[in-house]
Amino acid sequence: RDLHSFPTRRSSDLTGTPSRQAQLWAALHSAGPGAVLSHQTAAELFRLIDQPSSLIHVTVPAPRHIDRVTGIVIHRSARLDDARHPSLLPPRTRIEETVLDLVEQAAGFDAAFDWACRACQRRLTKADLLASAMTRRTRLRWRGELAGALADIGDGVHSLLEYRYVRDVERPHGLPTADRQARARRGYLDNLYEEYQVCVELDGRAAHPDDRRWQDIHRDNAAAADGQVTLRYNWADIAQRACLTAWEVGTTLLQRGWPGSIRRCPYCPPCR
Repeated sequence: RDLHSFPTRRSSDLTGTPSRQAQLWAALHSAGPGAVLSHQTAAELFRLIDQPSSLIHVTVPAPRHIDRVTGIVIHRSARLDDARHPSLLPPRTRIEETVLDLVEQAAGFDAAFDWACRACQRRLTKADLLASAMTRRTRLRWRGELAGALADIGDGVHSLLEYRYVRDVERPHGLPTADRQARARRGYLDNLYEEYQVCVELDGRAAHPDDRRWQDIHRDNAAAADGQVTLRYNWADIAQRACLTAWEVGTTLLQRGWPGSIRRCPYCPPCR
């Protein structure tokens, strides 16, 4: 069978390619009563992803077995009643369940983190709601890592790069905890050590458009006028040179009155 063989209206009323909504309803019809859209397809409906998935993902009650339909991926769940959104149409899994389904499929933790962070960034859910949904699953990949990461997301971490800064630079080297997404005169600062007037900005892109680059320069200039020093790092500085970055940030903090000390992590070069 094929997805297009399940029209939602009379065949005589249909011309051309069915709309996306018609395809989604047809997929649900083919899966039978109680089926819901899930995984990438539910993410599409929640606008967690920007492009429709090429395959339509549908979850059905665990005992059900249906014939294979081209273009549809069937998942089975023993807790579908809990996972189903109570009101939205077409029927779909709740946003927290959708995120955790995608986490479960992720090839690595970075991808799993990105799903959770993106959902919170787009204000589709909150870190504590995701954490609560995790407790209702007996099995979940990346459970321990994600639980810790959700706490950081709740504290203001907005990207994988910012999370890696906390995980690989700040914590293992004993640096003080920065304020995340601190309000400034010209926008927000990624990491602000306010007591010592040190700001750490992170940028995962290889290059900025001119207007964004000048926006950053103006923000740095305004911070300098307020007595703040800004350190700026890219993806390679965090992913490949975390220890060197930590020593630079720590040294700057020490020069500006931080009473602590930089701690060596197991990966720090022996010459330090």
